[in-house]
Amino acid sequence: MHNDKDRRLVLWIEYDGTEFHGWQIQPGQRTVQSDIEAALARMCGENVRTIASGRTDAGVHALGQVAHFDTSADLKPKKFLLGFNSLLEKDVSIFDCREANEPFHAQFDVVRKTYRYRILTRKGSSALRRSHVWHHRRRLDLERMQAAAVHFAGERDFASFCPESIEVSSTVRKLDRLEVSETGDEIWVEVTAEGFLRFMVRNIVGTLAEVGRGERSPDSIPAILEAHDRNRAGMRAPAQGLYLVEVDYGDKLPLPDGDGGPESEGEPYEKT
Repeated sequence: MHNDKDRRLVLWIEYDGTEFHGWQIQPGQRTVQSDIEAALARMCGENVRTIASGRTDAGVHALGQVAHFDTSADLKPKKFLLGFNSLLEKDVSIFDCREANEPFHAQFDVVRKTYRYRILTRKGSSALRRSHVWHHRRRLDLERMQAAAVHFAGERDFASFCPESIEVSSTVRKLDRLEVSETGDEIWVEVTAEGFLRFMVRNIVGTLAEVGRGERSPDSIPAILEAHDRNRAGMRAPAQGLYLVEVDYGDKLPLPDGDGGPESEGEPYEKT
């Protein structure tokens, strides 16, 4: 609970999700939240809870996760930044830290989020990208996938693209955009919306891949959406190809400007 004597600080976080069991703290598992809160405990001398824009699942990466925390510790944001990046392991980093404009909440004030999914389409595997793309050995027809993507834009009921057991008040979501493009030997699927259902992006990508393989028609998407049946949509794409790219808070919080570096060199904390 945020109280009057605490400060609220905001973090922009990048992580390679390969070795993490997702964002949220789980007993006996390494998570991004647990690593960050362990570093905060050392810097603040107190247990501090972080609130993120949303959870990411095991194996999912982030280029721009956002989280806030409240503390009475008298450290400047750039000192927090320096401390985090000397304490955290190399697969997670903080690239900006700022005082929040009150009132601000990392989860409830989200205006929109952007996710990217990367599919490697060459026959040979990639030693460097094996944990960061879905290696799809079969050819995918980009134009067919693009034609199918058009049907997802706008306000839709995505019950066919989330687990049947999901507990939410509504499975209706509004996609601002869904774009499929080719970048070198990869196909990228980028999606922007105010919010997403669990596994929604990965299920959409899995369905688009089936369209790209010629197993579904691009025009089959409306019927899948209208069915409200998870069995009608395609497979769930693997976690390692998914990235949380950016979280937008509109006027409540400007995007990071890349000037979040420490004011002084050196490492004030040592890993133990």
